[in-house]
Amino acid sequence: MPGGRARERGRETAPVVSRATDDRPGLYGSRETAATQRARLRGGDVPVAVYGLGKMGLPLAAVYADITGNTVGVDTDEAVADSVAAGDCHVRREPGLAELVDEVVERGALRATSDPVEGASEAAVHVLIVPTLLDEAGAPDLSAVESAVEAVGAGLEPGDTVVIESTVPPGTARDVVVPALAATSGLEPGTFGVAACPERTVSGQALADIRGTHPKVVGGVDDESTRVARLVYGEVTDNDVVATSSAAVAEAVKVFEGVYRDVNIALANELAPCAEAFDIDVREAIAVANTQPFCDIHDPGPGVGGHCIPVYPRFLASRPDVDAGLLEAARARNEAMPEYTVDLLERLLDRAGRPLREATVALLGATYKADIAELRNAPSVPIARGLRAAGARVLVVDPLVEDWSAFGDSEPTELEALAAEEPDAVAVLTPHEEFRAFDWSSLPPTLVLDARDALELSGADHAVHTIGGKP
Repeated sequence: MPGGRARERGRETAPVVSRATDDRPGLYGSRETAATQRARLRGGDVPVAVYGLGKMGLPLAAVYADITGNTVGVDTDEAVADSVAAGDCHVRREPGLAELVDEVVERGALRATSDPVEGASEAAVHVLIVPTLLDEAGAPDLSAVESAVEAVGAGLEPGDTVVIESTVPPGTARDVVVPALAATSGLEPGTFGVAACPERTVSGQALADIRGTHPKVVGGVDDESTRVARLVYGEVTDNDVVATSSAAVAEAVKVFEGVYRDVNIALANELAPCAEAFDIDVREAIAVANTQPFCDIHDPGPGVGGHCIPVYPRFLASRPDVDAGLLEAARARNEAMPEYTVDLLERLLDRAGRPLREATVALLGATYKADIAELRNAPSVPIARGLRAAGARVLVVDPLVEDWSAFGDSEPTELEALAAEEPDAVAVLTPHEEFRAFDWSSLPPTLVLDARDALELSGADHAVHTIGGKP
């Protein structure tokens, strides 16, 4: 297995060159033919480092390792790095990933380290897929990206290429990454490449998405960066590689995709109470409306969670020179859905003759998405708090949650023990596979709010309701 490259130059006195030479592994500025560069990439002569081994980063690192035979995964969480180095997979319910990680580690194609500078010193292609969140003021928090960029800069060589797969505000590669790399490395911009290739993956199908479910989108800070990114991702994906006119456009593509979904879901969540007022089922109306080719309304639900959709609108709206009234209104609608869900449960229980303050309510599914172990921005947390504030006893069932601290005095409960608790209402917030396979007839007849309309409960004697369903 090809190893990393050795480096013995002093960073303070490093010479600046305008283009890579043929005796270095970097692709940026190479005078080799595209075919030769692709062969070197696949043959392990162009070492790759992937920074961030989370639920998107580990699949990406495994695919790069499978393709190149020479990839190092970097994660500052030492436990994560050690786990991957041992061939283990800490990302749960990602089909095929555990097997792929085991296989690429076994054949030496994937290594792992918790030292990002060490990883940077080995690589000629640096791929950043670290989290981008929001700070307390709701502005983009690029600290993880900036930290990774600083580490990359400490090991950057002329001819290297840095690819940002993290979702970032448009202009980040140009305005943040390039100047930081130049300052840390001592190299002039134009001697190394920087491109954006925002990840377009979905948990639960990450390997398929990386390898070709959707076209890859790439854009560089200059033409050569775009060329290299297009060449590299042409080897990663079986789908098309769409090259944009700049890195900023590529960055905007991913942000726009997330904003579209947030606004669309907000529309569905606005239509749900409208449908209730008109005594119709919102999902039936949406399904039929969507038979028209120009209509594609999403589904309503108890809220929008995760690290993507609730976050990306702020990448645009946080700028003082951007009028984002529609995006703000959509966020407000989606952020109000947990409160709406609590209110709906209270109305349904009142109708059944059971005041919420005297009720036991079981919440099934705490994570933000089915079969994904992620609590970030999950609507279950404010729903549980709202129910407790109203005086209800709250049980929370989720086989993927290990840290229950966000739920205060709500009671973690096993699914097998649910019947014995005799809940007055069960709200299925996230339909994990365990809940889809559950024998619902084993529960005494009760009120069930299927908040995602995802379960088949026709064989059980329950009073089943949905958000926006006909009362």
